[in-house]
Amino acid sequence: MSNVKNFFDLSGRVALVTGASRGLGQYFGRALALAGADLIITARKKEDTEAFAREIEGLGRKVVGLALDVREEASIKKMADDAQAAFGRIDILVNNAGCNVRKPTLEITWDDYNKVLDTNLRGTFFVAQNVARHMIPRKYGRIINIGSVTSVFGYAGLAPYTASRGGVKQLTMSMADEFGPSGITVNCLAPGWFKTEQNKVLYENQKWVDYIVDRIPVKRPGKPNDLDGAVVFLASDASEYVTGQTLLVDGGISTGATKATLR
Repeated sequence: MSNVKNFFDLSGRVALVTGASRGLGQYFGRALALAGADLIITARKKEDTEAFAREIEGLGRKVVGLALDVREEASIKKMADDAQAAFGRIDILVNNAGCNVRKPTLEITWDDYNKVLDTNLRGTFFVAQNVARHMIPRKYGRIINIGSVTSVFGYAGLAPYTASRGGVKQLTMSMADEFGPSGITVNCLAPGWFKTEQNKVLYENQKWVDYIVDRIPVKRPGKPNDLDGAVVFLASDASEYVTGQTLLVDGGISTGATKATLR
């Protein structure tokens, strides 16, 4: 019998995934559940978590759905308290809830900017803050803030979004430094070009798809399951000595992204 520990086994762990009503949030949750974790999943409306919750239960995992609006402080605090009460612990946070507004810089309104920054940056901060309050007494936690290739490169037409994702990268490093003594790692998982509900309109333009693919070294956009290994790694004991890092899962586009614009 092997004595080698399975560092990627999440059995007995509880993972909280925000923004899990659709898209990448569900892929993150599914990957963690398949690795053994029980889940707490959130959406702005609790009923929007129900279909995915049934799928996770079908995998043999326990799951609780909660309402969360990351632009409302009271909603964040209530969600974190309810999540803690549901299982008595939160081991893993995947801070995924986000939004985007695609416009040229000169057309961005005050409200557009606030919507994106309040969701992607301020929301990320206060969700992590409130969940960390429950992790610190147990001296254990894995916080995974979801960033983007735009955390490290800028693209035309995405100014508020790139500002928010760059902020998530910096926020991650600051939290990693602060929470490290409490046994909590904080990392940023930064996907490249993946087709999601937020950007599916772009993929209807074959010329744009060809343009982007030409700049990705592996010559294809990301598939959602390309993120499974990365999220499980950052959530597991395999990443115990990894913190404050931005893990780009982008097919290599960041090696030459300065060549690409979205004009």
